[in-house]
Amino acid sequence: MMAVALWGCGPALPTDKQVFRYNQVEGIASLDPAFARNQAVIWATHQLYNTLVEIDSQLQIRPSLASSWEESADRRVFTFHLRGDVYFHDSDIFPQGKGRKMVAADVVYSLKRIMDPATASSGAWIFNGRVQADSGFVALDDSTFQLRLTEPFHPILGILSMQYCSIVPHEAIEKYGKDFRNHPCGTGPFRFYLWDEGQGLVLHRNPNYFEKDSSGRRLPYLDAVQVSFLESKATEFLLFRQGQLDFMNDIDASFKDEVLTRQGNLKAEWQGKMQLDKHAYLNTEYLGILCDSSRDIVQASPLRLKKIRQAINAGFDRRKMMTYLRNGIGTAANAGFVPAGLPSFDSIRVKGYTYDPARARQLLAEAGYPNGEGLPVIKLLSIPIYADLANYVANQLQEVGIRLQVEVIQKSLLLEQTAKSQALFFRGSWIADYPDAESYLAMFYSRNPAPPNYTRFANPRFDRLYEQSLRETDDSSRYRLYQEMDRIIVEEAPVVPLFYDEVIHLVQPGITGLESNGLNLLELRRVRKSRD
Repeated sequence: MMAVALWGCGPALPTDKQVFRYNQVEGIASLDPAFARNQAVIWATHQLYNTLVEIDSQLQIRPSLASSWEESADRRVFTFHLRGDVYFHDSDIFPQGKGRKMVAADVVYSLKRIMDPATASSGAWIFNGRVQADSGFVALDDSTFQLRLTEPFHPILGILSMQYCSIVPHEAIEKYGKDFRNHPCGTGPFRFYLWDEGQGLVLHRNPNYFEKDSSGRRLPYLDAVQVSFLESKATEFLLFRQGQLDFMNDIDASFKDEVLTRQGNLKAEWQGKMQLDKHAYLNTEYLGILCDSSRDIVQASPLRLKKIRQAINAGFDRRKMMTYLRNGIGTAANAGFVPAGLPSFDSIRVKGYTYDPARARQLLAEAGYPNGEGLPVIKLLSIPIYADLANYVANQLQEVGIRLQVEVIQKSLLLEQTAKSQALFFRGSWIADYPDAESYLAMFYSRNPAPPNYTRFANPRFDRLYEQSLRETDDSSRYRLYQEMDRIIVEEAPVVPLFYDEVIHLVQPGITGLESNGLNLLELRRVRKSRD
């Protein structure tokens, strides 16, 4: 149909088809959902595959491949009833190239594959300690799948909505093995057409997709999706302005002042030329503090003292930071670690830190460092794109007597050091894997390794509340437990929450039906665009 010419950065070829174009700066590492560990892969694989259940724009669990399900009284067994009209994409892996019907055995195969060490999936952790690989996934018949948990785990439906849990045909894995990464075959609204890893990706509309709109028209509306891999955000923005891209995710710091006011609104000169879409994003940006007192670097640091950690939290102005460094994108994290956008979030029940330099100085004095006298310089590790935020915090803390030395290192090195508990004070972010506060609070459960417990925080009371929350069946009661845990995090201060993030999209005026949600999924099934 089209292998269109955006990849040469020239104008797109004329076509009578609806082609949705976007750019992925970091490229795409794989089209195998077993490796859907970052946004780039999640967005691409979300177009190619489906999961049993999915998250809608309001962060509610809704049916997808499963039309319905029941939960046992002890909350350990989930029985899913599968749709009878779902077929894998047409492919040469099937007889006569015709995609076969998806059945419950495909669900068993796909989920077991995630747990199989031979797959080496980055999502292997999702069922750890919760499901036995040999007995936890059962096909009762072709249309009925059963999940058997070892213990109740409330967020399990959210986990099943993750892209890792996409349903794949065993024939594709058997034929291609690890090369399945660039021979994808799923049940999704789009099917694979072309992938040049250095240039771009083209997906075509799946004419046999099972979903229909309210008038009975088969989804999706788009004819194709085209992804380019230009590494420069500035070039991406230029192409967007020229109409060669339909959509941009996030705005680079170099041109945000050109587009947005300090309050985060579209400037007058851009009104009518583009749409600005903002939505709460389940991502907390923070500074983490290693709390493992058995380590020499912790024992030798003033950060081992709770009052020093609290002083850091109180010693800088988050609201001012958001206005001047973020153009109002996001919300100052003044209410704990769990972000706004989750149903359990409550800024009244969980009061975090606000800018209070007098309190910061008092805490310093109580810790034995009046006005910061005798307090050693504390090194803060950051990655390049957050260096401005780290320096802002450092400059404000210096005014209350806390001296930070900001060291900028590459993201891969920072991830390695935090995973090995070698970073004492570091910039971090946590994006929810599923829309439940447990995804955030698991970061502080002492039995969890790093990741997710990068701070190595350990608190017996927190652990008891966390375990209790996993057993709680009533939402309101569970939310109260979540809030109590978050208050412990505020008090003990193993982290310095900076802000709760916000999805920001720039969209061409001719695009309709592009909905955002708190997980920042790229949902294209109901998108329409004016003709190119």
